[in-house]
Amino acid sequence: MRAEITQLDRGYKAVFVRQPAHGTKEVWSMLTDNDKLAGWFDELRMDEARKGGHLIFDMGDGNKEQLVITDYEEGRVLAFEWWDDHIRFEVEEAGDGNSTLRLVETIERITPQTAKDLAGWHVCLAVIDAILNGDNINRDQEWQHWHEEYKRLLDSMTVEFE
Repeated sequence: MRAEITQLDRGYKAVFVRQPAHGTKEVWSMLTDNDKLAGWFDELRMDEARKGGHLIFDMGDGNKEQLVITDYEEGRVLAFEWWDDHIRFEVEEAGDGNSTLRLVETIERITPQTAKDLAGWHVCLAVIDAILNGDNINRDQEWQHWHEEYKRLLDSMTVEFE
C-alpha cells in the first residue's frame, strides 16, 4: 500500500501503515536491535536508544552521520531527525497477537530526492515484513517500481521542486 501524502501548513506528511502478522515485540526489535536493523537498512545503527540519543547513518564513504532521536517510548515510538526531515515509527497492538506499524515522514520541502526517500521507506517496510515472514523480495526491482510510483504521485500533486 502506497503512503498517503498530505500537504501541511508548512511542508508535507507521508504516512505508511502496515499490519504485520507479528507481535509488537517482534516488530519493535526490527527497529531497534542492530542485528535485525542490518537486515532491512544496512546503513543505519542504533547508538543510544533514548530520547536525545542517536542513530548512526553510515554514508558508505567512511563518513558517519548522527541522527538525533527526538522521541522514544520503549516498544512503541522511535522518532528521529532525517536531515531536514523527520521520521517517526509507531508500533501498536492490533489484536490477535498482531501489530500495526506506522511510519510518518514529515517532509520540509519536496525535492528530487523525496521520491527516492519515499520509495526507500516503502521498500524498507516491505523488507521488514518479508524478514518477519521468512520471505525474500527483490529490493532493487521493488525500489524501481515504487520510485516511479512516488515520482508520479508527487508530479500529480503539481509540486514544484524547490
